[in-house]
Amino acid sequence: MSINERTILQVVIATGISSVVVQLITIREFLALFQGNEFVIALILFSWLALGGIGTRMAQWAKRYRQATAKRLAVLSVLLAALAPIHLLGIRLAHPNLFLPGSSVGFYPTLSYILLTIAPYALLIGFVLPYSLFVLRNHYPDYAGARIYITDNLGDVIGGALFSFVLIYWATPFSALFWANLPLLICSLRLLWPSLRSRLNSALVGGVVLAVLVTGLLLEPLTLTAPEGELLWYRESRYGRLAVQQDREQITLFRNGVPLFSNQNQVLAEETIHYPLSQIESPRAVLLLSYEGGTLQELRKYPLASIDYVELDAQVTNALLRFGLIDQSDGFNGFHQDGRSFLAARDKKYDAIVINLPEPDTFQTNRFFTDQFFSLASDRLTDSGLLSFCMSGFDSYLDEPQRQKLSSLYNTAKHHFNEVLLLPGQRIFFLCRNAAIATNIPERLANRGIEAPYIRGYFHGDVTAERIERLNLLMDPKAPINQDLFPKLIPLMFSQWFAKFSSSPTLFIVALLILLVVYGCYLTIEEFVLFSTGFMTMGSEILVIFAFQIFFGYIYFQIGMIVTVFLAGLLPGAWLGQRLANRKQKLLALIDALLMALMILFILALQVGASRLPSAFFLVFGFSVALACGFQFPVALRMAGDGKTAITQTFSADLIGAACGTLITSLLLIPYLGVIGAASGLIVLKSVSFILLRRSNE
Repeated sequence: MSINERTILQVVIATGISSVVVQLITIREFLALFQGNEFVIALILFSWLALGGIGTRMAQWAKRYRQATAKRLAVLSVLLAALAPIHLLGIRLAHPNLFLPGSSVGFYPTLSYILLTIAPYALLIGFVLPYSLFVLRNHYPDYAGARIYITDNLGDVIGGALFSFVLIYWATPFSALFWANLPLLICSLRLLWPSLRSRLNSALVGGVVLAVLVTGLLLEPLTLTAPEGELLWYRESRYGRLAVQQDREQITLFRNGVPLFSNQNQVLAEETIHYPLSQIESPRAVLLLSYEGGTLQELRKYPLASIDYVELDAQVTNALLRFGLIDQSDGFNGFHQDGRSFLAARDKKYDAIVINLPEPDTFQTNRFFTDQFFSLASDRLTDSGLLSFCMSGFDSYLDEPQRQKLSSLYNTAKHHFNEVLLLPGQRIFFLCRNAAIATNIPERLANRGIEAPYIRGYFHGDVTAERIERLNLLMDPKAPINQDLFPKLIPLMFSQWFAKFSSSPTLFIVALLILLVVYGCYLTIEEFVLFSTGFMTMGSEILVIFAFQIFFGYIYFQIGMIVTVFLAGLLPGAWLGQRLANRKQKLLALIDALLMALMILFILALQVGASRLPSAFFLVFGFSVALACGFQFPVALRMAGDGKTAITQTFSADLIGAACGTLITSLLLIPYLGVIGAASGLIVLKSVSFILLRRSNE
């Protein structure tokens, strides 16, 4: 191996490390900017992969006009290292200038924003990989395209492991970019060195890029300045971005841009505590799933023996204690774990379980509003115990998407509680119990000597008997039950998202399907195989990501691990496929059958085990699917002839299939068909590939 070849392969590995770290940081950044919405993950991966596929095609066009050289590859790689912090700065700085801080953003503006901000980096990443192969083939005409694929994948695995096991714990986003791009800068300068006239020029290029990376570190605190008030504290937690802001006397804790707690929300604190506890004669034990500002002060008005408070992120509790948003007292017990896992692992009975979580517009929060969770909560309540949670309210008109959402929650809760009552207001409170529920809450509080100024003064004006009756009669008995594997609230929230902005996903979906049909007409059999393989790889990855959200509830922390596992499976699969590539169609058909079998196994495991499945099952499943998919790439590439045109077309088909798999699985298959239906849809697609291969063999 010549030093030039070795250096180019080192650049490819370093590029893989950099690109995966940048991708994972980009995902986490958009989750922080768009309130932790998992649909954003799908839009990012779709945009990243689709733009990467376009970049790959651009590499094929570029070689027609200029010969691929090591110097140009080195310049592109140096540019890539410098572009990483600029990419993140652009995402952070453009958002507050395009959207009002704290405002909800529609689907089309979100997609447009993602596409525009990540386009420069994603296009360049897609361009560099095939370009490095063209450089090598100028010196080694028979250089195997699969070898570049494997080398790049090795860098991807290293980058994913670096992020998941090191950077996520010890580095902020910009410092993570610094360390991930340092190897790329060094390797690129080594490749560029022979082309420069002097060491001074090399030092100058390196110094400029290093200055850009360091500037990102220095500017990071400034990019997090609060739009209003003062930023008191900031932390990149394993579960989200936390920030404490002060505006005059009001102190608010935000997670991923969503206000979690405030020291000046007396109305919500009174409603959250007194609506449920006024129903119970002598409450002794209360469970809080997350926290609303001021609720502890209201809880102390009752003779409670214990208050269990469960919060997934210990950093949230630390921030609350540090800024006086919560204070511990006798009987207060804090637990840092997933609330659903906490309930499942304990036999303690509670008089009240109060859910203080955002609306179920993500899979992470939806899991606390499903048939399975209500069953668990019912088992942990005393005979007269009560479950309470709230949704956003309405003024005078209840639109249809919101009515269906409330109806689905109502019908789901009725499966496990004899009485379910909705109380109207700025927030609609659900009170779920097996005993009678009284509506004369101010009188009940007054009889027990409990002070609640807001409820005493405004309850009967806002929550009249007529409004209570009208709201409860609006519930649709035919609304679907919300379940873990069939999250019916997600498409309802999705519809509500579009209705809020008077838009529809139909135009986007129709346009995407038309483009797919046109694109498919130009694909060869081996390209369609890779398209379907890329589709299934990313579709399976999305299934695993959402399954983690459903059953474990902490995807912000585990996203790096999941991506790394899928990348790790591609590497040995591609190596094995390269060694056995001579058997061509028969091997491809066999792997198609194996992929369908793995997906059937996944469906059966979910139907039998569901929430009892360990996290290792989903990781092993992801690794196995990626192993099979990685195997197909070198085999299909050998079928296509392994020429320059074949390289770019197969790379592009794989990336575009992966992009479509990401988007269609997350936005259509899972929300409307459920996890089982989505997995079945992936089987159908792979069966088409299998049939085409079998006919080709015949």
